[in-house]
Amino acid sequence: MNQLYNEGLKEAFNNENTFTPAAEMVYYDSILALPSNTPRNIFTARFFKARVYLKLGEEQKSIEIMLDLLNNTPGMPDLLKNDIQKNLAIAYLRLGERTNCISNHSGGSCIFPIQGKGIYVDPTYSQKGIELYKELLRQDPDDLESRWLLNVAYMTIGEYPGQVPAEQLIPGLDTDTSSIKVRAFKDMAGPLKLNTSKNMAGGSIVEDFNNDGYLDIVTSCWGLGVGMHFFRNNSDGTFTDMSEQSGLDKMKGGLNIMQADYNNDGFVDILVLRGAWLAKFGNQPNSLLRNNGDGTFTDVTIESGLLSFHPTQAGTWADFNNDGWLDLFIGNETISPEHPNPSELYINNQDGTFTNVSPKSGYEQEGFMKGVTSGDYNNDGWPDIFISMLDGRKMLLKNKGIKSKIPQFEDVTHEAGLDLQPTFTFPTWFWDYNNDGWPDIFVCGYDFHGSLAKVVAAEALNKPTGNSSKMYLYRNNRDGTFTDVTIEAGLGHPVFAMGANFGDIDNDGWPDMYLGTGNPDYRSLIPNKMFKNIGGKRFVDVTSSARVGNLQKGHGVAFADINNDGNQDIFIEMGGAFPGDAYYNSLYVNPGQENNNWVSISLEGSITNRSAIGAHIGVTFTEEGKKRTVYRDVNSGGSFGASPFRKEIGIGKATVIDELIIKWPTSGTVQVFKNIKPCQFLRIKENSDQVEKMDLKMLNFNDPKITRNMIDCAPVKF
Repeated sequence: MNQLYNEGLKEAFNNENTFTPAAEMVYYDSILALPSNTPRNIFTARFFKARVYLKLGEEQKSIEIMLDLLNNTPGMPDLLKNDIQKNLAIAYLRLGERTNCISNHSGGSCIFPIQGKGIYVDPTYSQKGIELYKELLRQDPDDLESRWLLNVAYMTIGEYPGQVPAEQLIPGLDTDTSSIKVRAFKDMAGPLKLNTSKNMAGGSIVEDFNNDGYLDIVTSCWGLGVGMHFFRNNSDGTFTDMSEQSGLDKMKGGLNIMQADYNNDGFVDILVLRGAWLAKFGNQPNSLLRNNGDGTFTDVTIESGLLSFHPTQAGTWADFNNDGWLDLFIGNETISPEHPNPSELYINNQDGTFTNVSPKSGYEQEGFMKGVTSGDYNNDGWPDIFISMLDGRKMLLKNKGIKSKIPQFEDVTHEAGLDLQPTFTFPTWFWDYNNDGWPDIFVCGYDFHGSLAKVVAAEALNKPTGNSSKMYLYRNNRDGTFTDVTIEAGLGHPVFAMGANFGDIDNDGWPDMYLGTGNPDYRSLIPNKMFKNIGGKRFVDVTSSARVGNLQKGHGVAFADINNDGNQDIFIEMGGAFPGDAYYNSLYVNPGQENNNWVSISLEGSITNRSAIGAHIGVTFTEEGKKRTVYRDVNSGGSFGASPFRKEIGIGKATVIDELIIKWPTSGTVQVFKNIKPCQFLRIKENSDQVEKMDLKMLNFNDPKITRNMIDCAPVKF
């Protein structure tokens, strides 16, 4: 019977990875409806139909089929029985999640380690899963995947670690591995009505779309049945869902979204990226949505010249030819030579339209591009491009300046020392993690074999994690080369991030990061991760104490001070690849960490692009007798999730900013302001000698009736 099963497996598996779940169901029903059929075909079709029910979120139907197959298939080989038991066990865990985390959702739902309000009210399905995992581990004590999921199941019912059998316990899952702790964030998405629907995988933008000084939130969903959401910040501690009024609810299928003021009219616009992962079925158009300035958006994709048909979720806005208008680089996904999808470089024509000049730029590459970011790595005034790929390559493109107004790029990956580890990678960004004034590179690996539960179990047990990808941190050597400092920075761990971004959670001036994890496999039940930067030298995992380790699939991430209290919060688009893996988004509100001081700076270009993308900010201050400078570039952060262009900069215990320096890329203007009071929201225009204070209220999300004017450093917590 093993042979019969395996013969039918290949065709069924190919269909499972080609069709949508609804199409898969039609396919397997058609097999079962054949007038003459074989036991092999019937068995295989029913097994895969059970898996489709799981993808659709109909766990009970999936469970019924798998129980019937187990109980009414005489002579079933052990290998096949084991496979069905694993699928049945995860179906029970998923049904437990639906009954508790989704139907009875709270801010503590599915937050790892599961504690307090996250513990299930109804333990029934976790208990059923536990019995199956115990049986699977009796059959194979070295089954690390089942061991991880068993420990998680015990957590959901409040019996970890005490009730976990000693030989199957993974100790220490309920605390951070480091002695460094942070104060717990609180998920306020529910009370603020920011999770009015469950989304599948998608992007997120936190930005001020109506220019009132308060940050709004936009999300997308790659499922064709769910449109984008637009949550307007009412500046009183509440949000209003303006999805329908804005017209964004009609925009479907966007896996990633990015903002930019492409037409320099003062209102931030949105680019929607589509088709990623879908190979030849991913030839879907992206969308450019113009912000009309009245709360609505208009699709201008065709008239702007951006209409093309390639699978992608990776792009970056920058003024690559330094003419004061934002250009666009899109990294497309080429999986096979039969279906090429070259990268695209669109130059802004300064009239609302773009021209694809990739063939004339010295670079037009094909590859499985999953992350794209731009930054001036060599500080020569021309923005460069870094590309993260899922075919084992990384690529650094040096901008050499313009030829006939077209930027010219050169592949300098080898010279920069970035081609030494041929691994699959996904999210990426430029950042100055050590505050030396030179952009460094972070990129997260995404090389896995099967579910991720096995890898995180091995990591927790200090066992080998095989060939699974790690995180990678490349320090800029200031001479055109980079050094891999991953291990010495404490980041040599497998994380499997999809959406990710960086910010400063404690205002100490050192950028931290938050990574949304997962893959489409339901057994990849692993927590999102937060890493705190310790003095620009190393990073420590503070996920557990921060209470941000959501077990659901994490995608678009944004860091932003959404309630204007001086502390950066984190918004993340949650949800997986299938309808049954849809989940509520989270807004992790920062309670404040060290009472450090800060400044928030909004820049407005006049010669430089209006969004000021590419502008460099240096904040110099004296803290405890030592002179320090914190550097930030204006951009949206990571390659999957978009933070606001408003730069929120921590200055530690300093009580005055000695010097604020702004370098504008197009004009070359350098502005210097001295003796700036911290804990303010400031607006600075290019070529102006004035610093404008923005009078913004601090919002109380716990009680919207209470708002306050900004107060002296350090900010008082509500």
